[in-house]
Amino acid sequence: MDRLASFANDPFDKPPCRGCSSYLTEPYIKCAECGPSPFLLCLQCFTRGFEYKKHQSDHKYEIMTSDFPVLEPGWTAQEEMALLEAVMDCGFGNWQDVAYQMRTKTKEECESHYMKNFINNPLFSSTLLSLRKAKDSRFAEGAIPFKPSDDPPRPTFDSVLSRDMAGYMPARADFMEEFDNYAEWDLKDIDFVDDDSDILRALKLAVVDIYHSRLKERQRRKKIIRDHGLINLRKFQMLERCYPKEVQELYDVMRRFARVVGPTEHDKFIESHALEFELRREIRRLQEYRKAGIKSFCSAKVYERVKRMREDERRKRTMLFDVLQYIQDGRACQQWLSKQAAIDAGVTPAVTTITVSATGRRSAPPLNLTGLPGTEKLNEREKELCQVVRLVPGAYLEYKQALLNECRRQGGLRLAQARALIKIDVNKTRKIYDFLIKEGYITKA
Repeated sequence: MDRLASFANDPFDKPPCRGCSSYLTEPYIKCAECGPSPFLLCLQCFTRGFEYKKHQSDHKYEIMTSDFPVLEPGWTAQEEMALLEAVMDCGFGNWQDVAYQMRTKTKEECESHYMKNFINNPLFSSTLLSLRKAKDSRFAEGAIPFKPSDDPPRPTFDSVLSRDMAGYMPARADFMEEFDNYAEWDLKDIDFVDDDSDILRALKLAVVDIYHSRLKERQRRKKIIRDHGLINLRKFQMLERCYPKEVQELYDVMRRFARVVGPTEHDKFIESHALEFELRREIRRLQEYRKAGIKSFCSAKVYERVKRMREDERRKRTMLFDVLQYIQDGRACQQWLSKQAAIDAGVTPAVTTITVSATGRRSAPPLNLTGLPGTEKLNEREKELCQVVRLVPGAYLEYKQALLNECRRQGGLRLAQARALIKIDVNKTRKIYDFLIKEGYITKA
């Protein structure tokens, strides 16, 4: 029976007990014969002789604990880890708060132990010295021998590789078409001669200064493209798609600030926000578990499975409610059955809802105006017109204003004039024209 150390004192860092699924607290038992994944048991399950699949109660075992001294007597391994974490959290020298977080040692004990074993310890001093020597040995004292590098890629003009690299020519470190490509045109006719007046000479020098500033801007943009790896835009976009949708939107917004920071700092900034997004999503999931009264991960798995089943049933009921509105239409019922069969087969249904009128002509369902810009500017009758005609509110308001202006200018408006003014489907134009006549917005000519 071996006595091993588990330095992690957080029970959430270890797998749960295989017997009762509770969080493990030291000391606990690890089977020495089951593997490769560790088979861990709490003391209660171990004393009951818990057996599971290949694990038998007579297997060799190890007692996992960190209750033993490491650097000096009186300080266990668990206390050593707690001291390092407290110093990291509270800061070096803040021994009062360190002792308060430790709760098992006084301020003087924490300070003396830390200074003795982690600051003035010759073992750590020799280790730091060896690391410093290894770092210094990386830099050669003499000249570095020259080694010719491989030729950079030289894509032909208008090839696929050239288009992917945005016309960049690595052998020249230039683009085929530079930023502000015609900046040199302002200098091609300038010639400094001795008989130039002071004003003319100052004007020519100002033009040269302007040209220098444009060259600096060209070099600055080229450096940003090189440093951030934007030459191969397709590869950059593929890497960007690895992030979640919300982080991709943040990436698009924050890309304009990449020019003021280095590429490493910008990537760290995006990665930190991606990590924050993942943490917030995990926190919301745990809060949902807590709100539902779930206290173990086994119960959380059952909850997620039941939640998915409930969402599937709700989606089926919604689809059934949709098809009941068109129950008299055989084609709509057939579409619903096809959609249901696709869901049962695990395939995302892609069937559009199309109704058929009594005359046999297809007609689309009313337009959903929820969230469309300009909806709040319409009254109820105008909303109903846009839904039936399937016209977005912004376009309707534009057509309405055009017809009102033409009616005021001519003192009246005919249908033919409305059709000539609005270049859309003639049936939609008639419905809009009749509606505006009925509501009194315009008058017939």
